[in-house]
Amino acid sequence: MDGSNFQIARLTLPEAAAERLRTLIIEGELAPGARLNERELSERLGVSRTPLREAFRMLAADGLLVQLPNRGAQVVTLSADDVRHAFEVMASLEGLSGELAAERVTERDLVELRDLQAEMEKAHGQHDLPTYYRVNRTIHERINALAGNPILTQTFRTLNTRLHALRFRSNLVRAKWDLAVAEHRDMVEALAERDGPRLREILVRHLKAKLRAVLETMEAA
Repeated sequence: MDGSNFQIARLTLPEAAAERLRTLIIEGELAPGARLNERELSERLGVSRTPLREAFRMLAADGLLVQLPNRGAQVVTLSADDVRHAFEVMASLEGLSGELAAERVTERDLVELRDLQAEMEKAHGQHDLPTYYRVNRTIHERINALAGNPILTQTFRTLNTRLHALRFRSNLVRAKWDLAVAEHRDMVEALAERDGPRLREILVRHLKAKLRAVLETMEAA
């Protein structure tokens, strides 16, 4: 059993169902505005309706679903202004994470991040976007953790949870995906050089590029 499956195996039924639903939302199988059919999802996820409804409540607390009186749950739809405002804050959080991480990163941390970068580039080369995004997400979370600031981490996770689906879809255009990979190489280099201001600048630029890609996708829809 690999690490991710082991982690899922340790979750409660509602937590495991919430994680599966989160992935379906991130990867676009449950699109913004989609109403969730309890019977279909119960069968698909192999859980009864009680843990499924608890999973709905968890995702509603994360801002991924809205629960409508007498109408069940629905995937949240963000407006262009919602997206713009969220990414502006996220860019600041990521930039601060990078600057603090550069002060505290160890050689062991760098080995781990380089291994993750290699894994991510392999997925990119194989056009495997789900695996790529999973590793990409881990890298950003690891940089945030290296900042060593629990309040920053809590705020980062709360907001980033709402943006995962948008960040995932920002890589659907190959040229933008290629650029994101190159920016990740620069992030690791800046960390290795303990260059906090440079890493902040790269991360802020990275998030602004994501924002532009997301807004372009929304305008084209």
